[in-house]
Amino acid sequence: GYTKIIEKMLDGIEVKTDTDYFEFIKENPDIAEKTLFTGMIDEYFGYKLGALEYRSVRFETEVLDTDNYQGNAVVNYTEYEVPYTRIIEHKHFEYDVDTTKTVVTKEYPDKWVQGKEPYYTINDERNNNLYQKYSELAKSDKNVIFGGRLGQYKYFDMDKVIAEALNCVKAEL
Repeated sequence: GYTKIIEKMLDGIEVKTDTDYFEFIKENPDIAEKTLFTGMIDEYFGYKLGALEYRSVRFETEVLDTDNYQGNAVVNYTEYEVPYTRIIEHKHFEYDVDTTKTVVTKEYPDKWVQGKEPYYTINDERNNNLYQKYSELAKSDKNVIFGGRLGQYKYFDMDKVIAEALNCVKAEL
């Protein structure tokens, strides 16, 4: 559902993928007057105040011999006894998909270690206090905006992401 808005936002802008930000910025330090950094705020500062904790996710995808597994694109499973947190049935993201098989991906919580993809913050007292120190450090860098879950060390639903982005634009302009 976000494809058109993203395409319009990025129209005419060079987009690089599979690019390490830290390597890129070393080679291109003057690429922009201001940077929107959505990575891990502690990594940005070289973990100099210590590492924040994150949770990761592990995915298992399978093809099933049924035309419909759960009737929806995404179903969240919050029961303690269920080992996965979400199942995505990909065919329901498209209209008029009629097949005799379906593809589902189960998402399992996973421990995060450096090098794994961080998905969620761990907002306990220790991490929140450490994040506040990084947040204060971030205020000293006027050329960087820290945004998103990892940059602001906070869980955001998509409606909150959009509201936060609009507030950021308002503050910057």
